[in-house]
Amino acid sequence: MMGPAHSLSGAAAWLGVGAAAAAAGHTMPWPVLLVGALICAGAALAPDLDHKAATISRAFGPVSTWLCEVVDKLSYAAYKSTRKPGDPRRSGGHRTLTHTWLWAVLTGAVCSAAAIAGGRWAVLAILFVFMVLAIEGLLWRAARGSSSDVLVWLLAATSAWILAGTLDKPGNGSDWLFSQPGQGYLWLGLPVFLGSLVHCVGDALTVSGCPILWPIPLGRKRWYPIGPPKGMRFRAGSWVEIKVLMPVFMVLGGVGCAAALNVI
Repeated sequence: MMGPAHSLSGAAAWLGVGAAAAAAGHTMPWPVLLVGALICAGAALAPDLDHKAATISRAFGPVSTWLCEVVDKLSYAAYKSTRKPGDPRRSGGHRTLTHTWLWAVLTGAVCSAAAIAGGRWAVLAILFVFMVLAIEGLLWRAARGSSSDVLVWLLAATSAWILAGTLDKPGNGSDWLFSQPGQGYLWLGLPVFLGSLVHCVGDALTVSGCPILWPIPLGRKRWYPIGPPKGMRFRAGSWVEIKVLMPVFMVLGGVGCAAALNVI
């Protein structure tokens, strides 16, 4: 899928988690619902860091461009070193290492650990990164072009500062779900994990499929492209994605938000 659909699916997924949490009697404070949805929307773009044309690869200027090259080489090396006889030869690392459940778990765990170990500045850095990606994904028309990069960064930095300050207030959710001393913001890794995983599921719906289960082997393949039957798949950017899936994500997100806030 393309960036906007990925971001919408990520936001909808976290709002659905909020609805489930409310139904289970563990309602999210509204700042957690908002921040989690934005982080999840941004994290749903993150696995494409292995592709030089992806939104995330140009979102942070030369830094993300360089990081894209590193991740692509790392992914390709992982593919070559772990492929089985049934896995085809390939020349790049796109849709390999970063498009797996293991990568989603690792990125979520790293963000949680960083939030705990690094304190407020680490939390602000995490929020800034995913706010940039959320803006790029959800407001893609306004964020197009290199001339808008600085404005996006300023908006993301301001948003991160305001949201962190809001979460820090008693009862607003910095300690949501993990309330023991020293566990504040431990939950930040959850929307990162969910966004990465939702990205993989979205890509699995396209014609190429997605090796979500790696490193678990399936038959003669370790990088098996999981997906529905061929006839149910679509090409990224096709009318199915734009005219059907994106509106569905919007509706599901709205319903999930209302349920999470106990409006319905």
